[in-house]
Amino acid sequence: MTKIKTAELTLTDGLHFDVATGTGRTIAFDDLADEGLGPVESVLASLAACSAMDVISIALKKRQPVVTYRIHARGEQREEYPQVYTRIDLVHEVDGPGVSTAAIARCIELSATKYCPVSAMLSAGATEIHHAYRVSRPGEPVDEAEVLVTGPYQRPDIVD
Repeated sequence: MTKIKTAELTLTDGLHFDVATGTGRTIAFDDLADEGLGPVESVLASLAACSAMDVISIALKKRQPVVTYRIHARGEQREEYPQVYTRIDLVHEVDGPGVSTAAIARCIELSATKYCPVSAMLSAGATEIHHAYRVSRPGEPVDEAEVLVTGPYQRPDIVD
């Protein structure tokens, strides 16, 4: 079954748009940083949010004792138009006593390869996404590693 999502953009002034989604949410887009979210910046934020929702959901199902969780997202755009992301780095920062790095790595892998539609769309195109973690546990050294790289053009399973 196909899901349908909708959004309606209305020009309010200059390059400022108010967006109303079919679910009743509103967002402001603008080319000025203090006036609203930029469209390409929103793609980076959407990727981080999509991955975060997957990872924390799976981690909690795996009974990981997560105390704090955040994602650091960094995107590199090409200079030429269209200025697409060529590389994105996602670093999942997880803190908690007894958190398993193997479990967190598996959560990230599942999000990147199976569950996150934003990651799948970007990986099917020109974007290379580096998925990594930084796990902290009280009294222990920080564990850091890259889990996998997806894209570019590596998702034929979603492209008809």
